[in-house]
Amino acid sequence: MHGLDGIQTVIKAQKGSREAFSELVRAHESYLYAVAKGLMRSEPDIRDAMQESILLAYQSIENLRQPAYFRTWLIRILINECRRICKQNNRTVPIEPKEMDVRISSGMESDLELLDLLDGLENDLKEVIVLYYVNDMSVKEVSEILNLSQSNVKSKLHRARLKLSVLLKQTEPREVSVQ
Repeated sequence: MHGLDGIQTVIKAQKGSREAFSELVRAHESYLYAVAKGLMRSEPDIRDAMQESILLAYQSIENLRQPAYFRTWLIRILINECRRICKQNNRTVPIEPKEMDVRISSGMESDLELLDLLDGLENDLKEVIVLYYVNDMSVKEVSEILNLSQSNVKSKLHRARLKLSVLLKQTEPREVSVQ
């Protein structure tokens, strides 16, 4: 839902239209799921994060200053909710490797190896990787959602790639010569 129709729907929702808000949720539901799935492994946690985010958005939609940025605003709420749930459960925010659109040109034998590799990243780097690669967002979109400068997003992407490269080299099997 983009363009003038999307903005009109957001404005209607801001004025209290439940139908308009429901339409917005339906239009963004699969996208929200993809973001949450990239940040969390547990299906119940994913559903909880989505439900809480939708509820929080409904309760505070009148505070949204720019209707054109509804999706960005909603994703920011979702990411904060994922962080809260993970902190509450006292665990890190993992990434589901099946959703990752990063092609690692090595002999990764399984998704579990990739998952272990990605779990070696700090949460802030994981968030940038998930939004950029899994959800195919631009650097600008990632910067808006995470409230970072574009140069900071580029820097985090670079650091994440370097760290993944180092972690990958550490996991490569080494040949042992027997004499």
